[in-house]
Amino acid sequence: MKVIWGLGKLLTLLFWLVVLVNLFTPFAYPLHLLVNLAGGILAILHLLEALLCYRSLRGRAHPWRDRLKIVIFGVFHLQTIPAPSASKASHA
Repeated sequence: MKVIWGLGKLLTLLFWLVVLVNLFTPFAYPLHLLVNLAGGILAILHLLEALLCYRSLRGRAHPWRDRLKIVIFGVFHLQTIPAPSASKASHA
């Protein structure tokens, strides 16, 4: 599964690179609008994921780094975060 999550992170990073390139040198007419729309929707979804996971990341060593990675990679980073142990989960 690590390979799948790593590949997902790589493809997500590649998508963000395409969105950035499209911002500086827009693609052909209908394509640049679609890339901007997809990038905007994905950015909103990733920000929403980061907000929803805000409290669950408090106990991590570097919660802000995890939040930034969630904004960039979304669910692909969330799946690589280990689940809390049973003793920590019972106190939540």
